[in-house]
Amino acid sequence: MSILVWIAASRLVSRGLREEDLSADPFAQFKQWFDFAHRIRLPMPKALPLPPVSAGGQPTARTVRRKGHGADGFVFYTNYDSRKGREIAANPRVCLLLHWHVIQRQIRIDGVAEKTDAATSDRYFQSRLRGSRLSAWASRQSEPVRGGADEMNAAHDEVEKRFGAGPVPCPPFWGGFRVVPARIEFWQGRAFRFHDRFVYERAPGGAWARQRLYP
Repeated sequence: MSILVWIAASRLVSRGLREEDLSADPFAQFKQWFDFAHRIRLPMPKALPLPPVSAGGQPTARTVRRKGHGADGFVFYTNYDSRKGREIAANPRVCLLLHWHVIQRQIRIDGVAEKTDAATSDRYFQSRLRGSRLSAWASRQSEPVRGGADEMNAAHDEVEKRFGAGPVPCPPFWGGFRVVPARIEFWQGRAFRFHDRFVYERAPGGAWARQRLYP
């Protein structure tokens, strides 16, 4: 842990999270915390554990990377035919979690995932390295590999040959999900596990109500 992160963590735990310091808008509060995590160079501040629940009720966890956030929700990208893509299609109610252990902060986002439009998905896809774009086409994500690494390499070679030096379009089976939140909780660690928790919940009219929770 760098000295900058250690100092920040010590101050946050000592000060706690006071209601008067919170924004009325949970997205503004998220941005404030996220920008702070970047400013102190916190390792992997974009990592988001995602545990969707299958149609049969089985939750499964994996980590995705937050690639955008704003008043319309939180965005990540994936193969729609992957296991998580199929699970979200069957049950779009999901939860995202940002846990920054070293500064004792956590943000939990409960909401509904919806696909981003094709233009948004393509715009992000074209920003990726060419190698990553080719891999997206070559990978049948979450499917069994019957022929070992040779099968995977052959699939990648075929994609390279198909596109050559030309453009690599966004695959129809690949794109973004935007999680539209109904509930966002901010957690700040305190000494002796007497933590500070505040939750924002969206009312039917779209306004946000905030309240403190017991740790």
